[in-house]
Amino acid sequence: MSAPALHSLGVAQAARALAAGQVSAVELTRHLLARTEADAALGAFLHVDAEGALAAAAAADAARAAGQAGPLTGVPIAHKDIFVTADMPTTAGSKILAGYRSPFDATVVARLKAAGTVNLGKLNCDEFAMGSANTNSAYGPVLNPWDRGRVPGGSSGGSAAAVAARLVPAATGTDTGGSIRQPASFTGITGIKPTYGVCSRYGMIAYASSLDQAGPMARSAEDCALLLSAMSGFDERDATSAQRPAQDFHAQMQQAREGASASQPLAGLRIGLPREFFPAALAADVDGAVRAALSELQRLGATLVDISLPRTELAIPVYYIIAPAEASSNLSRFDGVKFGHRAAQHGDLLDMYKKSRAEGFGAEVKRRIMTGTYVLSHGYYDAYYLQAQKLRRMIADDFQAAFAQCDVIAGPVAPTVAWPLQGHSADPLADYLADIFTLPASLAGLPGMSVPAGFSPQGLPVGLQLIGNYFQEGTLLHAAHALQQVTDWHTRAPAGI
Repeated sequence: MSAPALHSLGVAQAARALAAGQVSAVELTRHLLARTEADAALGAFLHVDAEGALAAAAAADAARAAGQAGPLTGVPIAHKDIFVTADMPTTAGSKILAGYRSPFDATVVARLKAAGTVNLGKLNCDEFAMGSANTNSAYGPVLNPWDRGRVPGGSSGGSAAAVAARLVPAATGTDTGGSIRQPASFTGITGIKPTYGVCSRYGMIAYASSLDQAGPMARSAEDCALLLSAMSGFDERDATSAQRPAQDFHAQMQQAREGASASQPLAGLRIGLPREFFPAALAADVDGAVRAALSELQRLGATLVDISLPRTELAIPVYYIIAPAEASSNLSRFDGVKFGHRAAQHGDLLDMYKKSRAEGFGAEVKRRIMTGTYVLSHGYYDAYYLQAQKLRRMIADDFQAAFAQCDVIAGPVAPTVAWPLQGHSADPLADYLADIFTLPASLAGLPGMSVPAGFSPQGLPVGLQLIGNYFQEGTLLHAAHALQQVTDWHTRAPAGI
């Protein structure tokens, strides 16, 4: 295959090409490693393991020759640097973990490795997954391949940029308050955050334990279905793992397609449009693209239903109390004692703690640790944290009332397209406000995904958000796949790629 044809392959396309013998895993891996090296300025990768990737690719080719290949055998991917890996460093985008090597693989990493994927390396992210722009990484920002003067979104910005720039067919991401969906929207790719508990959190460095969830980021819904099938499933090492049988989301998606009308595959699907997701302040280019995508879904047989999620505006204050509170607890382990950065000059033990954390953590992480410690402190716990938890329950109840009227909820992923790299540098609250449409589903633990929905007049991608009820990932993937069969937004690549 020609070089452009090689890096244009998505997961499903690469799997078919490998199965047909049109390309070998080693050939495909070499090509993508060369692209990754040539485009280091994008900032997507923090660590590239060329030797390990080529060895894994050779093993995949041998397995295929022996008739032992699965659907993902030999498909190159990369992991967000929030998942620990035994064979390469894990930093979580922070100086406090510089050079850290885990003695084990995260469950998500281990499962994808067992499925035969080839891991090219670790991807940049906002420090400890705290950010909406991927400008908070201690190792430099990630650039948006569609406009390198703009952010790719965060915190999974490295994953999104690597997929959009055709450096890798797919990548893992994590979503605490929108960190898969928002960067997928900003870079024109597809990403899904499954129901909380569907993917194991074992070996995923914790930010906010009641919110963090892993998911795939790829070109298409079909690609995401293939990866999610391998990533998900019960894990006894994760106390929050959902005790449900393993799902073959790709097979479910195919069956739904086969059982539906060829011209109207979404007949009978009710799509709810929350009036709170379409405020007057929504950017016109985002509003126009999302409504055009909704019109396509209507043509495919879906019915649009007006609904309300009345507590949407409360999602930001609720999230930014609960998530920092959990972060302040989770990040207390990074103290310079057992692993990670330790201050070279210090006095007693307490002084070592203070200096190691002051040197190792970035500004945004410190901001959230301090906020979280404050809301958990004596005299403020009841006023802030407890009230936020009550409101979280009410936000989840709003969704259940809405799902009595619809099967899927749709709207924009973010209020705007990707902003300039320095756009919010002086105002961290602007980053927080950009999460208004993704936070509610995260607080409720619901599955949500971003699907390419067109472009702004400036050529910047816009994403359509689809939200399902608990464990309805198959419904979301089917709807997204149907949309992608009649549109080409997900196939377009940035200029020069």
